[in-house]
Amino acid sequence: MNNHVVIMAGGIGSRFWPLSTPDFPKQFIDILGCGRTLIQLTVDRFRGICPMENFWVVTNAKYVDIVRQQLPEIPEQHILAEPAARNTAPCIAWACWRIKAEDPDANVVVTPADAVVMNPVEFLRVIQNALDFTAQNDLIVTIGIKPSRPETGYGYVESSDAVQGEIRKVSAFKEKPALEVAQRYLEAGNYLWNAGIFVWNVKTITQCITTYKPVLASQMDQITSNLSPLTFNLSPLTSHLETVFPQCEKISIDYAVMEPAAADGLVCTHPADFGWSDLGNWASLYDKLQHDAEGNGSVGNIHLYECHDCVVHAEDAEKVVLQGLEGYIVSLKDGRLLVCKRSEEQRIKEFTAG
Repeated sequence: MNNHVVIMAGGIGSRFWPLSTPDFPKQFIDILGCGRTLIQLTVDRFRGICPMENFWVVTNAKYVDIVRQQLPEIPEQHILAEPAARNTAPCIAWACWRIKAEDPDANVVVTPADAVVMNPVEFLRVIQNALDFTAQNDLIVTIGIKPSRPETGYGYVESSDAVQGEIRKVSAFKEKPALEVAQRYLEAGNYLWNAGIFVWNVKTITQCITTYKPVLASQMDQITSNLSPLTFNLSPLTSHLETVFPQCEKISIDYAVMEPAAADGLVCTHPADFGWSDLGNWASLYDKLQHDAEGNGSVGNIHLYECHDCVVHAEDAEKVVLQGLEGYIVSLKDGRLLVCKRSEEQRIKEFTAG
């Protein structure tokens, strides 16, 4: 089968300051202290789905050199540089139009670059199941994570009837809920966290985008109209990318395609439990780090005394000593220091705006 993997790596990760900055965002950082960056871990878990020449990365133009450095095995022409940030629908559309030009029978997985998966064997099984399904069916599959708690920070997928094996129909997509609604979702048993991992064949997704967002489809036709059949590179002299892509509507793939396609019965979900986390903030990092007897999680040469329930990240510091802190985030990176109550982490953007 003609499997391809698309990694979305254009975000700036502002909630992870000071580790993540607009010049060097979180997907390119070894946040877990394991020796691999988040984007490298993403590639690692997809090995076996397709050869490296079928991997693609869509990222901001200023991060292309970082991607080349961290992922030298990915073909250079498969690193797609966005001239402007336009959210996930244009990002995914561009990648899928490019893949279709190279491989019209492609079967595609789209994934964010910054998630964490604790059970890679089960992850591969689920992804392969979904790919086997979309190779034979003109339907979209979204990976739905079985919830372990009433989480208010994720969107949800409402699943319904079984379609084939573990794959079920999607009734609706739900916005991030209030706590009492999330509790009802958990009790109902048929609501899954929306992991933002999508599987489809390239004909299905390009047709859906054409149906639900015809202007975006037309823009993608323009952008890819001058692909060289020999190298599939965009000619710098005739490329419409620089002028057309920034004009694309700034919209997520959920709003642009998933919601209307689900209403038309074209979206399925594969329920999964492989230790997934959207590593989007300090709370999610705290959950993934090993904790000492006092509930502290740390990365770096960290020495804690009478500290409880803290998350400390100072990998490039020679030595960090902390005493008497309870429930704090402490992070040091390139001369930038954050000391903030864990309960106030939603204000980090506010703190760093000046």
